[in-house]
Amino acid sequence: MAVNATNRAGRINDSVNNTPLLDEMDRQIILATQAGLPLAPRPYEVVAQQIGTSGEEVMRRLGRMQSLGIIRRIGAVPNHYALGYRGNGMTVWDVADEHVDELGKKIGQLDFVSHCYHRPRHPPHWPYNLFAMVHAHNRQDALQLVERIAALLGEHDRGHTVLFSTRILKKTGLRLPL
Repeated sequence: MAVNATNRAGRINDSVNNTPLLDEMDRQIILATQAGLPLAPRPYEVVAQQIGTSGEEVMRRLGRMQSLGIIRRIGAVPNHYALGYRGNGMTVWDVADEHVDELGKKIGQLDFVSHCYHRPRHPPHWPYNLFAMVHAHNRQDALQLVERIAALLGEHDRGHTVLFSTRILKKTGLRLPL
């Protein structure tokens, strides 16, 4: 089933038969969570109380929306600057395409890497295909962590650089009109 076709009314439809994939309760769950889950011991129960259902139903529907690709993930998004991490840099690596998945998994398991993913190259100006976000208290510490990644990659590292963050961009997820 193809999903994520948005019609003129802002509704997400099945692109094969143009039927809505979200009902009113799904929409209410998205509206209640689009700014984040409540900071509570049982956040799904709080959302459920707001919209008149059970916590189990909220979790079931969020899982369905995730499996359909309407929601990519549910997770915490820490503010690294507020936690004292000022040496945040996106490391970019040129590795052989046939090894990118295997190497990406290894890098993604490092405790100082928040996310790691494969992206297309854009030769001749952008040879990099493996990206990994590194977090450290300062740039010098971050560069030492980059060297740890380089050592882990060994001969697979055909070149890399670090793009340090200079400001925090607003991160938002799915937003529906009220």
